[in-house]
Amino acid sequence: MGGGVSGDTLRLERTPLRVWVARPLPAGARTAARLAGLGHAPLLAPVLDLAPSHAPPPDGPFDALILTSANAVPAVAAAGLTRSPAFCVGARTAAAARAAGLSDVRQGEGDAAALARLVAAALPAGARLLHAAGKERKAEPAAALAAAGFAVAAWVAYAARPVPVLPEAVSLALGEASLDAALHYSRRSAATALGLARAAGRDAAFARLAHLCLSEDCAAPLVGAGILSHVVAAQPTEDALLAALSPALPMRGGSRLDAKRC
Repeated sequence: MGGGVSGDTLRLERTPLRVWVARPLPAGARTAARLAGLGHAPLLAPVLDLAPSHAPPPDGPFDALILTSANAVPAVAAAGLTRSPAFCVGARTAAAARAAGLSDVRQGEGDAAALARLVAAALPAGARLLHAAGKERKAEPAAALAAAGFAVAAWVAYAARPVPVLPEAVSLALGEASLDAALHYSRRSAATALGLARAAGRDAAFARLAHLCLSEDCAAPLVGAGILSHVVAAQPTEDALLAALSPALPMRGGSRLDAKRC
């Protein structure tokens, strides 16, 4: 979808590809392991640190939980909210919920709009929902659910804090032009990576990478910065993102990036 991707010539002369994984731990470690299994060389350097908020959930009862990130699952389990139906945005969040002992897990198709439809199809309007999320969260699916007559309470279960400076390993790799690509899983992570690269004086090298983004929303900060060497996954899943890795990159020898966005 979208038009062809163009941009500065990328110098991709190495095998395997060296890919910056900027997503927070522990998910970033899983992604790095998957990349290594595919024969690539991951550079795991998160730009956001996750920490529990330690805030208690709002007073209930609630008819169901809304989970838009697996990062909220530990707080949900610690609060003893394992018996409520849990509507999860996608497969990774649903798997984390099941592993934490949640007994009634409903899996969405990977985005907020689909999650709102799933809830609306399963519960009557007026049901009370608890959205366990991070401090920085998007308006959806809560806005759509509220408009449909649901009572949605937000609970800040965790916070994602930007690291203070660009990780040294990334700065060195950008300075040596030894990075080929970067994976971006959220709008905030992409924006933080861009800002840290600028602050470190590595913005030109950052712009030359192939940037693989989980969604159009995730890619928005890069688009706003005029970075054209980005690819959006065909679906908002890690499988689709990693599948886009090879098509996103040109032939060796510094050929122009002509791949279309997925």
